Amino acid sequence: MSRIYLDHAATAPLRPEALAAMEEGFRVWANPSSPHAEGRAARAALEDARERCKAALGWQGELIFTSGASEALAIALQRAKADRRIASAVEHDAVFRAAPDAEVVPVAGGAVDGDALGALLEAGSKPLLAVQHVNSETGTVLLPRAGNPLAEQVRAAGGLLLADCSQSAGKLPLPDADMAALAAHKFGGPVGVGALLVRDFAMLEPVGGHERGYRQGTENLPAALGMAAALEAAAHDKWRADAEPQFAFRAVLRESGAIVEPGYQCDYILALTHPSLSAQALLIRLDAMGFAVSAGSACSSGSLKPSRVLKAFGLDDDTARRTIRVSLGWNTTAEELDAFAKAWTSLS
Repeated sequence: MSRIYLDHAATAPLRPEALAAMEEGFRVWANPSSPHAEGRAARAALEDARERCKAALGWQGELIFTSGASEALAIALQRAKADRRIASAVEHDAVFRAAPDAEVVPVAGGAVDGDALGALLEAGSKPLLAVQHVNSETGTVLLPRAGNPLAEQVRAAGGLLLADCSQSAGKLPLPDADMAALAAHKFGGPVGVGALLVRDFAMLEPVGGHERGYRQGTENLPAALGMAAALEAAAHDKWRADAEPQFAFRAVLRESGAIVEPGYQCDYILALTHPSLSAQALLIRLDAMGFAVSAGSACSSGSLKPSRVLKAFGLDDDTARRTIRVSLGWNTTAEELDAFAKAWTSLS
């Protein structure tokens, strides 16, 4: 039996378009900051990749290439021109590593608590608020594309909104935000490259070096080209165009009472709870049946403690310990979804 990969939220398989673009990038081999002809050719290719990424994302501001979303979040959180950092209780660990002193705003009903946020905003000076666009463990959409009340609240307080788009870039339109972080490997690009989107460089303190002085380290040209190609390919993904297999897939799981749905959900990340088996037991059983899934974020799935994110969404410890994550991606097929639904309903 061939294995079925349903862990795209951790990392997605490299798209063939991205691999081809990277191979071309290795043929344009030079430091983009070098003044010679080879360097100028590399610079031209890098700037072309930058513009292609922005066009594919529909982003009108600036784009800083980074090594991934964690670095992008760190740049924003540590160098934004703001006096305070605030983060939702369900943010990825990378946010709290970059801003360990961040004030935490709770979630309620699958959304950031607007009243609690309002109280925090009234208590101090210019804030930077960090919120995931799509939660990495439940698939909950926390930021709308337009009419974003969180953005309005923060901007009214003279602050900035940072969206963690690691799980949404290349899959959903970007939300209304002042900055956004993303990682190419989440949508079929290469590992080791990502971006920080910024409406205006004036929002950040520069450090000198590369990327207009906002990041140190030589740019990864082959990876940037692969990222651009992956984003362009994502716009033509066929697996999400036909919603019928996904509706059928979710219907089977919902009928079994498995889906955890705190708030409005995206259609490619699901948290599933089993009535009796622990997450560890589920992973072992499903792995033996040929399915690759995970227990929450890949960065913390080795922990035996209940997920703090699931607890923040209101799940009790026992339910959280019986919950796993299934995530779909660019090469997921209807047949794979059907196979997983049948496997899940056979577990006891």
